[in-house]
Amino acid sequence: MPERVRTRFAVRTLDGAFPEPGPPPLGDEVVLWWLDTDREVVGGYPVASQEAPLSPAERERSARLRRPADRHRYRAAHVGLRLILGGYTGLAAEAVRLAREGCPCCGEPHGRPALADAGPHFSLSHSCGRALIAVSGVRVGADVEGVPQPAIAEELLPALHPREQRALRALPDADRPAVLARIWTRKEAYLKATGVGLAYGVADPYVGASAVPAAQRKFTVHDVAAPSSFAAAIALATAG
Repeated sequence: MPERVRTRFAVRTLDGAFPEPGPPPLGDEVVLWWLDTDREVVGGYPVASQEAPLSPAERERSARLRRPADRHRYRAAHVGLRLILGGYTGLAAEAVRLAREGCPCCGEPHGRPALADAGPHFSLSHSCGRALIAVSGVRVGADVEGVPQPAIAEELLPALHPREQRALRALPDADRPAVLARIWTRKEAYLKATGVGLAYGVADPYVGASAVPAAQRKFTVHDVAAPSSFAAAIALATAG
């Protein structure tokens, strides 16, 4: 079984002030940044303004989102990501160049997001007004999810591993959504860290419903303390 986060592990909050991340994490050190994506100002930048440090592709992506709240949250999350990565690399936020690694399944460039130039590994997740950004010296995946309503939890449950489905069915109805969210974030964090993503669904890997996730090959998965009504997890590459 993996340990709880076993290395230097810092949790910070990005608010309206310009962030000062300090030196980038080394090895399996991890820094987690939380961000309220409903904020009007992130790191000194008004999220809705043209001055917000976003790439043309990010501006185009946000413009395609139908709901104004979704557009704002997307922009806030990506402004926050650029500010944090700029702080670790010494670049202005608008100068941070992002790329995609090759997919481990097909080799096409739609794998893990990465810095195009030298810098730490990172992973961004945002859901329901909260963003989680994980930065590490090793491959990392992060996921945050709002705890679903019971009816939505029932719809999602068949997508999980059969053993996880049985474990959830054995729980009282009131407990099932929160535990499902915990399982789901573990899986997404792992799939993000490997670069596979959700192309093949979330039945595998099996991560279990217990307090400690099941061990995964070459990665450790850890639950992360999250705001009320949210679940979060990270996956870190192991040595060797």
